[in-house]
Amino acid sequence: MDLGIAGRRALLFGASRGMGRACAMQLAREGVDVTLVARTEGPLAEAAAAIRAACPEVQVTAVVGDLTRPEGRAAALEACPAPDILLNNADGPLPGDFRDWSRDDWMAAIDAMMLGPIEMMRLTVDGMMARRFGRILNIVSRSVKIPQHELGLSNGARSGLVGFTSGLARQTVQHNVTINNLLPGLFATDAQRRHVASLVSADGPGFDALWQSREAAVPARRFGDPAEFGAYAAFLCSVHAGYITAQNLLIDGGSYPATY
Repeated sequence: MDLGIAGRRALLFGASRGMGRACAMQLAREGVDVTLVARTEGPLAEAAAAIRAACPEVQVTAVVGDLTRPEGRAAALEACPAPDILLNNADGPLPGDFRDWSRDDWMAAIDAMMLGPIEMMRLTVDGMMARRFGRILNIVSRSVKIPQHELGLSNGARSGLVGFTSGLARQTVQHNVTINNLLPGLFATDAQRRHVASLVSADGPGFDALWQSREAAVPARRFGDPAEFGAYAAFLCSVHAGYITAQNLLIDGGSYPATY
């Protein structure tokens, strides 16, 4: 299927690793010029080089920047001032107990997983509407539908983003600008490995045992491949997905335990 987005411009935060990188790679394969933004220069440069090697016909730009900081957002927009596609993606905090979290912990989570993405939408959505094309994707988490007690920071902040986009997406779709949230389950990424490592205790199972038990608990009996996530995201950015908006789309190998 021709996705009809060759020559478009994509601005992708958190694109140096995992699912964000997979989204950038798939969009580049579709002929989209991609601007990758991430906080750490080494992995970012490596991701950009890999995409350039795989997709020499597109423009690949790498920007060191932080979604939560005004200067990071400004650097991203300087490199890609009129994106047709925006991907908001930020690491979630490690598991913990809400009794141990300070106001600063909460504000950091809200900045990364709610306010930063909202600000990027504010800075880009009017231009998309004026040009009559826009696709905004937020990588959220299945935790907004299946809350996990140890991920309270993520449960709260990401749910705030989902609530906000529900209203905005219904205002922009008439201008061919869609906004959707992707809710990944368990994927084989560095973030998943950090999460599992944080659950290891001296008197409990080790990393390998925890990893295998989490994988076995997925109905698909495997972790997701980031490339699968990237392909799904690319379709939602396509000309064929203009009637899909304000959705919270699970990609979890069947893990969500309900009919609706």
